[in-house]
Amino acid sequence: MRRRRIKLLSVSIILMILVLFSRLMQVQLFYSENFSKHHVNLLKESVKQRTQEVLIDDGRGHFLDNEGKPLSYDEKTVLVLFPFLKDIQWNREQLANILNISKEEIDSVLIHAKKPLIYEEITSVQAKEVSKMNIPGLYAIQKKYSPENTPASQLIGLIGENRDEFWKRYPDKKDMDSLKIGISGMQKNFDEFLVAENSSKLIFHVDGTGAPLFGIDVKYTGQSNPYYPLMVKTTINRKFQNEIDNLLDKYKIAKGGALLLDIETGNILASASRPLLNRDHPFSDEGSVNMMFEQHIPGSVFKTVVAAAAISEGLIKNNEEFNCSLNIRGELAERELGNLPIKESFSRSCNKTFAELAVRVQQDNPKLLEKYAEKLGLTGFSGWEGDVFYLKNFKQFTQATGRIFTTDESRKDQNYIGQTGIGQHEVRVSPLGIANMMATIARGGEKKTIRAATDIQYADGGVLFHFPEQKVKGDHISTSTAMNLQSLLRSVVTDDEGTGSFFQHLPYEVAGKSGTAETGIEKEGVQLHNKWFAGYFPFQHPQYALVVVNLEVPGEQGGINPLFADIVNMIYNENHIEDDDMRINTQE
Repeated sequence: MRRRRIKLLSVSIILMILVLFSRLMQVQLFYSENFSKHHVNLLKESVKQRTQEVLIDDGRGHFLDNEGKPLSYDEKTVLVLFPFLKDIQWNREQLANILNISKEEIDSVLIHAKKPLIYEEITSVQAKEVSKMNIPGLYAIQKKYSPENTPASQLIGLIGENRDEFWKRYPDKKDMDSLKIGISGMQKNFDEFLVAENSSKLIFHVDGTGAPLFGIDVKYTGQSNPYYPLMVKTTINRKFQNEIDNLLDKYKIAKGGALLLDIETGNILASASRPLLNRDHPFSDEGSVNMMFEQHIPGSVFKTVVAAAAISEGLIKNNEEFNCSLNIRGELAERELGNLPIKESFSRSCNKTFAELAVRVQQDNPKLLEKYAEKLGLTGFSGWEGDVFYLKNFKQFTQATGRIFTTDESRKDQNYIGQTGIGQHEVRVSPLGIANMMATIARGGEKKTIRAATDIQYADGGVLFHFPEQKVKGDHISTSTAMNLQSLLRSVVTDDEGTGSFFQHLPYEVAGKSGTAETGIEKEGVQLHNKWFAGYFPFQHPQYALVVVNLEVPGEQGGINPLFADIVNMIYNENHIEDDDMRINTQE
């Protein structure tokens, strides 16, 4: 019996040793770089325990503005001090003189340091003087930071760390230091080009007590390829973007924003969305949503589509007038405008006219309004799309494509069609789509894709891939229809009773359309509205298409015209400052 117990105990001990040995082999030999369900790299983690490091750059690519200047990051010259400096002799007085501080201040910073610290931002002159000192553990470096407020932040998008998603996207990159990926906006769309290859660090090896392991030699590890990381050159005009953001703040736009397009190229020059992005809690509210790319109820801006369809299809009789003293139900309207021809109906935004014309348009072809909305570039995907190396049908951004009707019943019911004709009922379109429509009309009916980026660049500025301008194939409005629409849009401003007469005295001649849409949302007993103005300028030689919108505001508040006017004035002033600078340079 006793022998049996001894055998049983011996076998148990041997089994335990085998289990421990197997576990040790698993950890040390088989799964050292991919341990547990969390796929931990034990080798890297063990190295981390023996090192102190300063991250200079995580290696991820960045976004540039249309002049090639940093958009998604700031670069600062900073002073880095390693903890072992407190234990060696060096000229602290000299550093204090360079920084214009006391030697005691440097000592107080170092005495409590247990890991490398970034002391403060310094000037380029100070950085040169620090480098001349040639002290191990004391470095002046260029370090990249995320800016507090990234221009066009919702368009650029967010990045985050997600191990599982990173390895799902990039199974061949499991040994990467950084697991950051794009989770929204252009960061997500361009992620394959921007994902980090190698981070740049200053590394110092220490023992268990924090003492130097291999002397006081600090090593640099980082990107050895001068062509990486890649950069995306966007179409964003920094001056316009910043000024438009300031104006949105001035007018206290809580939800909405402004979008500015270059008509000739189809480039997004500025995209400003509210609410602002909260980087600490990006998904706690709507701040992560780009309101310029989302669909909203447009109201009377949609009358532009109805006018295009009615004019093209010959559904307006010569010298025909419409009873604009009635509303779309045939009852007395709030504004008794009398009988008006099509031009005054458009400029004064007569609902009765466009409800009636929408019914005519849909009578023989229930999909005709949708067809013209697409011809004008209002609906459908309007962004740059094409093959980029091995990526087929690459899209620069994601947008809501918009809709006019959702059911066949709505396409055929005259009451629903009438409401659709004034941009209500089921009509949902984005500010991007409306800006595209205005640009299409200004070009005489020619449609182009919208670009948010022009190039993918190497780190040294060389071009890896250029996104060419693209004309959109398929149906488009005729030149004559475009000219008629141009005249209607201009009349909104030139007509003294037009809804855009506020813009008559701007430095650029403006053509456009206003819109006030009922949202069906009520707050504290008050009905909320979407307020729009969309247009282009200068009228004779179109350069810019601009859309501004204030979403979900009371009917008597949140007027959008002053914001639109201030943006036009700002662009005029900026352009004339540049012209003056060019003349001065030419004279010199």
